[in-house]
Amino acid sequence: MIIYNVTSHVAAPIHTAWLQWMQEIHIPLVMQTGCFYQYQWVKVLEIDESEGFTYATQYYAKEMRHIEQYQQQYAPQLQQEVNATWGDQIISFRSLMQIVH
Repeated sequence: MIIYNVTSHVAAPIHTAWLQWMQEIHIPLVMQTGCFYQYQWVKVLEIDESEGFTYATQYYAKEMRHIEQYQQQYAPQLQQEVNATWGDQIISFRSLMQIVH
């Protein structure tokens, strides 16, 4: 199994609105692609939150081909929507992880 991880630093002024948007709009859109069978959304602890908050959204795929399908067919549009909605108020990076145990 593969985890597609998106870690995002969210500026404090938009934090509450972003949380609602993620829960009601963005995460459901990602899951509707059919590329992932589950997700978990976590807040990163033990960091300086004076300028914002950090979250990781982990989407679980059964095979690498599902990740590739997501990256080719869906990610560009969804990432564009994030940028259009929040601009530079959010900084994100993505990583792939393989479950080994």
